[in-house]
Amino acid sequence: MGRSVANAAVALGMKVVGFDPGITVEGAWQLSSAVENAASVDALLARADIVTFHVPLVDATRKMLGAERLKLMKNDAVILNFSRSGIVDDEAVAAAIQAGRIRSYVTDFPSTLLKNHDRVIALPHLGASTREAEDNCAVMVADEVRDYLECGNVANSVNFPTMQMDRTDGYRVTVVNSNVPNMVGQMSSAIARRGLNILDMLNKSRGELAYTIIDVDQPVAEDLLGEIGAIDGVWAVRALER
Repeated sequence: MGRSVANAAVALGMKVVGFDPGITVEGAWQLSSAVENAASVDALLARADIVTFHVPLVDATRKMLGAERLKLMKNDAVILNFSRSGIVDDEAVAAAIQAGRIRSYVTDFPSTLLKNHDRVIALPHLGASTREAEDNCAVMVADEVRDYLECGNVANSVNFPTMQMDRTDGYRVTVVNSNVPNMVGQMSSAIARRGLNILDMLNKSRGELAYTIIDVDQPVAEDLLGEIGAIDGVWAVRALER
């Protein structure tokens, strides 16, 4: 979401500065090269005229914007918070607005303290409940389920790693297993014993779970699926139709 907002802001002609301590290579490729990287949250707050938050509410982000960090911000800065209410300290923001240090606060998590404030724009948290959003979500879910069933790819899962591997001319096998050493080696050995050649392979993990997509050059027999499925730590294995 942060990347989408940053790219949209660049397209509108804004000068964008961002900070993401957990950015991945894949995420960086999706981000406009015009976005500057701040060294820290404090460095970003000191430079920005408009600050927008796109982070989960966890212990590390709770009251991420509090009284001390508000002092770092420019006078007349605008704060946007459409992530979670606990990320911004409402009392500290109200005090900063009252003192004339912050121009306004826009959020869809209105609190009793802020919802009637003259310099606060409080919106209902209903962005995902519009007709357009619900239509888009329905299409997205159908597309992602079909892509998993037909190609084994995984997107937006709560417990599986994100996996995207283009289909080759071969025959595809997918394996769900414990994230422990030598799992891929055992699968590869079983495939090699049948005289099959691996055309492409992708393996990723998420916590205790790992997921592997393998394309081979010949049809996958049931006994090979059974052998892979019998490996200690394999939870599920399936062959996909071409």
